[in-house]
Amino acid sequence: MAIRKQDDSLLEAEKTRVGPPRMFKVLLLNDDFTPMDFVVSVLQKFFAMDRERATRVMLQVHTEGRGECGVYPKDIAATKVEQVIAHARQHQHPLACVMEEN
Repeated sequence: MAIRKQDDSLLEAEKTRVGPPRMFKVLLLNDDFTPMDFVVSVLQKFFAMDRERATRVMLQVHTEGRGECGVYPKDIAATKVEQVIAHARQHQHPLACVMEEN
């Protein structure tokens, strides 16, 4: 595609290549106060996990100190982190949820 200017010079259209978006892991961090059942319910509600997978991730959080909930583009990951933290605070739990670049 070319565009002509008034002085008859020809301008070339630039082609830009857009790469895939950067992806971010959403992680839950262990604490000594949030009940395990609450963590399982959070994983089911916000990350669409079935009970079995949510229980495995909850046990990973409990034993290893952190567990991966999913990998998302930056804006979706940030939204999920905010939703989980707000939900935990609403239920008076100190559950920590963070994101880090994949």
